[in-house]
Amino acid sequence: MSNALSKLLETRDWLLADGATGTNLFEMGLMAGDAPELWNEQEPDKIRALYQLWVDAGSDLFLTNSFGGNAARLKLHDAGHRARELSRIAAELGREVADKVDRTVVVAGSVGPTGEIMEPIGSLSHATAVEIFHEQAEGLKEGGADVLWVETISAPEEFKAAAEAFALADMPWCGTMSFDTAGRTMMGVTSSDMAQLVESLPNPPLAFGANCGTGASDLLRTVQGFAAQGTERAIISKGNAGIPKYVDGHIHYDGTPDLMADYAVMARDSGAKIIGGCCGTKAEHIRAMKTALETRAAAPRPTLEDITTQLGAFSSAGDGTGANEIVAPRRRRRRA
Repeated sequence: MSNALSKLLETRDWLLADGATGTNLFEMGLMAGDAPELWNEQEPDKIRALYQLWVDAGSDLFLTNSFGGNAARLKLHDAGHRARELSRIAAELGREVADKVDRTVVVAGSVGPTGEIMEPIGSLSHATAVEIFHEQAEGLKEGGADVLWVETISAPEEFKAAAEAFALADMPWCGTMSFDTAGRTMMGVTSSDMAQLVESLPNPPLAFGANCGTGASDLLRTVQGFAAQGTERAIISKGNAGIPKYVDGHIHYDGTPDLMADYAVMARDSGAKIIGGCCGTKAEHIRAMKTALETRAAAPRPTLEDITTQLGAFSSAGDGTGANEIVAPRRRRRRA
């Protein structure tokens, strides 16, 4: 399917994605426990400002403020019946911002997990999950999203349900999982598992990869795990800006723009084609990443030791596949 993202992927060596939605909305006044998606209606100027941050920083694509915009998540805020509407508004605001730019900027409709556990472990059925994802997908499509983007998924069953829903909506899509448990997702999926899962889908994504997780080092090891499978699909790398620390009652990420610039270049050299940030990533990080990607020449794939030397130690000895060497923690090159 031809669309804005696929055209960019055909003509560019790398694409710069956006940074964190939650981190930046909290700085704009969002309170913990509030549903960010309600701001699409209540604070549209702030959501436009969020999108504009990424455009001004040089992002080639940004995700809509709809991560928790499905019926299962919104019901916690008595707004489950508004999933389609709020997702539509999120995409409409994104379309407004992207269409004012004199270059192609892709509006990616963010779709997060349902927050429920699927059968047989939990009670969420495949059919219900597909229905939940399809409803949100239709809203994002109506609002003008170029592509759907499911993220932070842990269970392969939920990933499959999203893929089926996006086929029903007749929309191109991308998908990422979060590898945060010794190189695996919370439900035990490894990088090689995901690469194989993607190829087994009747409706495979334009690009796939990892987001969030435990830190930039771990995420790059996962990216290299994808690349090792020989995939020809574009790989996505959206790592957190350092490691979260609890300071004065708030969560802060310790990654500097310089560290994220190093991460971006190493992500590209590890095989990623769509590179961005997740939690803690602000506009200054994205600007530094763009500069680094534009000015630093491509290099051979970094070794695991290179990664730990530049970005800090891995959080676990292996990536869950048993195929990676164990790298001793190394002193960080920079203080983040």
